[in-house]
Amino acid sequence: MYTDGKIWLGQSADKNIYLLPQMANRHGLISGATGTGKTITMKVLAESFSAMGVPVFFSDVKGDLSGMCRPGADSDSMRARIASFGIDNFPYTAYPTRFWDIFGEQGHPVRITVSSMGPTLLARLLKLTDIQAGVLNIVFRVADDHGLLLLDLKDLRAMLQYTGENRAEFTTMYGNVSAASIGAIQRALLAFEDEGGASVFGEPALDIRDWMRTDVNGRGYINILSSAKLIQSPNVYATFLLWMLSELFERLPEVGDLEKPRMVFFFDEAHLLFDDAPKTLVQKIVQVVKLIRSKGMGVYFVTQSPSDIPDDVLAQLSNRVQHALRAYTPSEMKAVRAAAKAFRVNPAFDTEEAIMALGVGEALVSCLDEQGIPCVVERARILPPQSLMGAADDERVKQLILSDEFELKYRDEVDRESAYEIIMAARQELTAQQQREAEEAAAEKQRLKEEAAAEKQRQKEEAAAERQRQREEAAAEKQRLKEEAAAQKAAEKKAAARYKTAERAVSNAASSVARSMSTNLVNSIVGGRKVSAGTMAKRAATNALSSVMRSGTNSIVRGLFGNKK
Repeated sequence: MYTDGKIWLGQSADKNIYLLPQMANRHGLISGATGTGKTITMKVLAESFSAMGVPVFFSDVKGDLSGMCRPGADSDSMRARIASFGIDNFPYTAYPTRFWDIFGEQGHPVRITVSSMGPTLLARLLKLTDIQAGVLNIVFRVADDHGLLLLDLKDLRAMLQYTGENRAEFTTMYGNVSAASIGAIQRALLAFEDEGGASVFGEPALDIRDWMRTDVNGRGYINILSSAKLIQSPNVYATFLLWMLSELFERLPEVGDLEKPRMVFFFDEAHLLFDDAPKTLVQKIVQVVKLIRSKGMGVYFVTQSPSDIPDDVLAQLSNRVQHALRAYTPSEMKAVRAAAKAFRVNPAFDTEEAIMALGVGEALVSCLDEQGIPCVVERARILPPQSLMGAADDERVKQLILSDEFELKYRDEVDRESAYEIIMAARQELTAQQQREAEEAAAEKQRLKEEAAAEKQRQKEEAAAERQRQREEAAAEKQRLKEEAAAQKAAEKKAAARYKTAERAVSNAASSVARSMSTNLVNSIVGGRKVSAGTMAKRAATNALSSVMRSGTNSIVRGLFGNKK
């Protein structure tokens, strides 16, 4: 309850316990076993911060914080508890409340961009190895250097594929990019999407300053993130909360110490922030928790045991509310002992015994005083909340969501040009260019084929024409030779005929001369006597002379007509 400029948190046996607004940004811890009253303490603090004009963020893991939008319900038990604090007029009050949900079901959709989350948190979200996380860093660097926005998971998928396809080039520039690591990251993304993680990334991205609003009466809005479904994926839940811390740290300006915080965050189930977190990430959280105070932010971790929080972080949590712890094992006793030693000793009671003896609604409380010194621990009863103890009805929550100004801003998803669209457009252009080149190559091949066919046909026709010409020349030559042979034959025949005629003429002439000469010779030999006894001699002489004459005649004819072929 906010009263007299202070947060009245509880009451010990002899005094009221207050949290000073100027010390609220020194962060805090609310711890205790299940069912001991941590949620009530959170609500009492949140109501007081809202009343003083400080916006608040809650992660509603159990689904029972929505009742803050409704006034508390009067009952006999409530009246008795209120009376025990000596309060006469306890005002049941509804507080300005906004509802948010990563899945967009129980509140305004909450989206963040892949680029804003960064490779470190994303590597944790995807549970990547150190080598795979290194490759993811290279992918982000390539995207930055090429001006490619990574807004949602399809952008990241496209960027991974692009980097893998060009890994030979990027390896020489940024370091080794193996196909195996790219494939492992793609598989991790697929598993993350199967868990419903795709709804986490996109636009319009959450502007963290929209949580830092006040209503018309100056009261800070209580922003409730529905986490009942989200907590089923503890890694996603923790990574989102870590992103919020980092986002606030990076975006808010330095303001120094203020009279009251600019905003207060309550991180329920805070141990999930540190489960399996690499050392570098824990160091980052420690740095943020240390430095975010100067930006006017208060961070309160809510968990079952202080041992759930790393010592470096625990050392930064100055305002502490310790509800009961149950110790049944040696390790649990050790946790109780450690929790007790974290408080400034009160000689009125044994802190360790008191932690195990606290009832529901009781706590050990130690806050900073005006000088920033931790007060002596007090055993106190926590005040009841002024809003509804349980969850509000669904109809009221739905009405608040639909009537809120941010419903229009965040409900509809926006998909503007980013890495996916640019890479796909480039790939389509490359495909179209390759298609054009392929078509041009095919056309050129067809042209060359047609030219080759035409050339072949031309050569074929020329060869056919040449063969025809050769056939015609051969036929003409054959005809010429035939005609020449016929003419020669005719000439020879004619010459032979003339030869024979001349031969006969000469032969006849020679025969006549021979006969005359032979007759004269015989007559001279035989004395002109015509006796039968000399006939043989006469014939012999005639034949001899005829042979001589024919031989001479042939020589004469050959000389006149040439040799007979």
